[in-house]
Amino acid sequence: MGQLTALTKEVLTAIIKSIDEGIHVVNMNGETIFYNEVAARHDGMDVKEVQGKHLLAAFPSLTEESSTLLKVIKTGKPIYNQTQVYVNLHGIRIDTMNTTLPIFLEERIIGAVEIAKDYSRMKLLAERLLDLQKGLNNSSTKKVLKQVSFTLNDIMTVNPSFKQLKEEARKLAKSDSPILVYGESGTGKELLVQGIHHESLRAEGPFIAQNCAAIPEALLESILFGTAKGSYTGAVERKGLFELADGGTLFLDELHTMPIELQAKLLRVLEDGMVRRVGSSHNISVNVRVIAAMNEHPSKALQEKKLRADLYYRLNVFTFSLLPLRERREDILFLTDNFIQVFNHKLNKSIHGMERSLESFFMNYLWPGNVRELKHTIEYMMNVCEVGLLEVKNLPIMLRQHTAPSKSIVNNIETFSLRKNIEDLENKLITEALATTNGNILQAAKLLEIPRQTLQYKMRKTFE
Repeated sequence: MGQLTALTKEVLTAIIKSIDEGIHVVNMNGETIFYNEVAARHDGMDVKEVQGKHLLAAFPSLTEESSTLLKVIKTGKPIYNQTQVYVNLHGIRIDTMNTTLPIFLEERIIGAVEIAKDYSRMKLLAERLLDLQKGLNNSSTKKVLKQVSFTLNDIMTVNPSFKQLKEEARKLAKSDSPILVYGESGTGKELLVQGIHHESLRAEGPFIAQNCAAIPEALLESILFGTAKGSYTGAVERKGLFELADGGTLFLDELHTMPIELQAKLLRVLEDGMVRRVGSSHNISVNVRVIAAMNEHPSKALQEKKLRADLYYRLNVFTFSLLPLRERREDILFLTDNFIQVFNHKLNKSIHGMERSLESFFMNYLWPGNVRELKHTIEYMMNVCEVGLLEVKNLPIMLRQHTAPSKSIVNNIETFSLRKNIEDLENKLITEALATTNGNILQAAKLLEIPRQTLQYKMRKTFE
């Protein structure tokens, strides 16, 4: 038993050492019992300077009140995504973003573990993003207009409801009121938003899009509202996206992923048109039309406390709900014909349609990835097709599986294997989720409703 325990400890230590995030573990006395190389790099320290020592001895600038590890030991409550600023033994200021969790053994707290990310590097990346947006914003009007790639005419549909939505968008584009757009992934939310900007009186102003889920929560505030000199070490006066979008449109995608506290600040901007940079006491007037989008139904986001009710009602002046492709089936073959013509031109091909059995499959398939999935499916098939008609055999492997006839239970004894069928279903769902999100692991994990790390583990098992 002792050998087994020692082996388990060695394996666990090896696993933790291989994780590409800073891991710091302390016991109830505040002494470090594990500290990996990644944490040492973040802190500008050597592992030997921290391992086995009391936390406050290794980091004398911290106190029992400011240390997240000591706070968790004292309260027994986890702390998620909190920034921490301290000075290491060598006098260097360190910025990290930490998630700190209590460690329990049989309901008794025995220590705490901290998972740290290098916040300094994330701030640098955020500043580079703002500099890039600023460079675009300072360009000529001609260059600014190129930020909008689509107009409302690019939304192709024969569905009466969707055609009516386009006309309503064209009329409401002239207003400066905020807009909320809801639709599943792949339904064309950004295409609609760009079209509205193009039809608006702000068409010659900047159009800036920001996916709220693509930026760490701790940085999103400075990205949106900018920073004042001295708000943190090395901080300079820097405009945020609201100031960069002045006179134009700011598109906030996946609004429901924005922290609730930040949603309150966004609401204030919508109410009075004033922004305040992080670390500043001065308000700046901005003239920005905000258009927000969500791929989760607003009622669900409200129920799950992901969206503030007062912000929702402020944005809900004009609302557009984009139908999924499965609910406008008359568009499937119409869009298919259009995409065939587009890729004929791009790929120098002369394909003039598809075989009947493929048409039948297209009309019966649910298209979970909506128009985006349909377009990418046609693009793949056009590349591999060698005749004048698209055929079932040209389908991507993930979709071809849907066309295979179901196996007879009588002729297939493996049908009764619960383990195998569950594995097959899991692999199929993972493949379809990745295809729907164009290989975006984070988005695929959201579709599957599992953590990103779990999906990565399953992918390694599935595709190795």
